[in-house]
Amino acid sequence: MIDLVSASSSLSCFTLRTDRARGVALLLAVVLGGAIPAARAALWAGAAKVDVTMRTGPVSDPLFVKALVLSDEKKFAVIVTVDAVAIGEIGPIGNDYLANVRREVQRELKIDPASLLVNASHCHGIVRPDVDRLTVEAIRNAFNALTPVKVGVGTGREDRVMENRRMKLKSGREADVRHAYSLPPDDQVVSVGPIDPEIGVLRFDRMDGTTVAVLYNYAGHPIQGVPSGGNTADVTGFASQVIEDNLPVGAVALFVQGCGGDINPVLYKDVYLPRDARPLGQQLGLSTLQAVRQIVPQDGATFNVMMEKIELPRANHTQRIAELEQEREKLVRALRGTTLNLKTFLSLYTRDGVAGDYPSAYAHHYLSEAQTGREDFKRLDAENRKQVTAYLQNIHTMEELTRVQTNLALLRRHQQRYDAAGGRPVEAEVVGLRVGSFYLVSFPAELTVQIGLNLKHASPHEHTFVAGYSNGYLYYAPTAEQLKNVGNAQEDSDCLLGPGWQEIFESKARAILNRL
Repeated sequence: MIDLVSASSSLSCFTLRTDRARGVALLLAVVLGGAIPAARAALWAGAAKVDVTMRTGPVSDPLFVKALVLSDEKKFAVIVTVDAVAIGEIGPIGNDYLANVRREVQRELKIDPASLLVNASHCHGIVRPDVDRLTVEAIRNAFNALTPVKVGVGTGREDRVMENRRMKLKSGREADVRHAYSLPPDDQVVSVGPIDPEIGVLRFDRMDGTTVAVLYNYAGHPIQGVPSGGNTADVTGFASQVIEDNLPVGAVALFVQGCGGDINPVLYKDVYLPRDARPLGQQLGLSTLQAVRQIVPQDGATFNVMMEKIELPRANHTQRIAELEQEREKLVRALRGTTLNLKTFLSLYTRDGVAGDYPSAYAHHYLSEAQTGREDFKRLDAENRKQVTAYLQNIHTMEELTRVQTNLALLRRHQQRYDAAGGRPVEAEVVGLRVGSFYLVSFPAELTVQIGLNLKHASPHEHTFVAGYSNGYLYYAPTAEQLKNVGNAQEDSDCLLGPGWQEIFESKARAILNRL
């Protein structure tokens, strides 16, 4: 680090942190009273990554913490991405992680803690226990790599690797696609929710045209896993690897998770093929690369970063819990005994599915009975179908019961938190970042995709993007409409936030976007 204080009024006091050779040249120029040998870039950037993979078990592919440091010689912004499920609350990253990182970065690098944006990819991989120390290492390395850059902004599209996991049902309710419980019957599904296929891309090149970093934002849910079951950075880890493999050596691809709360990997519940995130990630990576190659970075870009805190209403689930308990009891009472067990049910169900009108015997036996005025086989078939229908109804009831039980447990857990907090509001950090014409606003929860679409539509800026999972974790953040469905899907049940939160956040986000 080299501190330069100009003796002339035309040079403001600033601290320039860059490579030693350029620093010495600048220092000599000031000391000798000469001009700075080259015009200073408006923007400096440095990027680095550090492996944070927990390797006590099988590992498929590495997990990283990556850092991008920006400076205009007056202020800094730090963007950190972590291959982890969340920044605190759930998973291996503790609730003290963000405070630890901010404290060390402020102490060592003198960077304002409010200038940090830390985003979790939401992959379910496991990082090392010392991830906070390794995060500081990544930021330090990026800081020491600061170099003048040109910046370019663009967008790509990928609509083949993700799908909305919420289904609207004939009953008016909504259900979601999870491994935690069964899907509703196909004939009850009316429609599905939206996706956001846009990939927001921010490219940083050195003055010689080599790429320093690519930051890309996308609404996904990287929870596909790999056939081996090993530790993995999942879809977005494979995507970033594809991007980095096709850029100059040392370039860093940082994935910033968008509004993926109600998004799943495509064919998430497929039982006929191994679950494999690699091909999905490669598709996302290639689509991002297409956008990267269309961008022509320009110098002269500026940036701004701001962080504000908001208070949001906390959900009181007391009444809904009581309603679901009654619904659960109603479902239990709806179960009826049948003469069948699983073995006989499967035999009759599969047999009737292929045998058509003559499941119990050959067709000529039915016709022979009809000649003599008997209908023994027909009566047997009718009774079997009645029992199969009753058994099927029990299965559907039990499937619905598992959905109620699972979401009821989520509501009870969050109700305990509500009671412990005395109903006090939830505090959340909202970060706004502008780099050139690239605008980003963040929120510390699993925003559902419609919220991101809303903010993009409302923004006056063409290139506006939204990041959930940032600077903390407040569980799911569903829309006000989705909160009318509490107890029927994970997004509206695994939620701390009460009615009214969405308008408060979107209003604050719009205001920040306008001020950036």
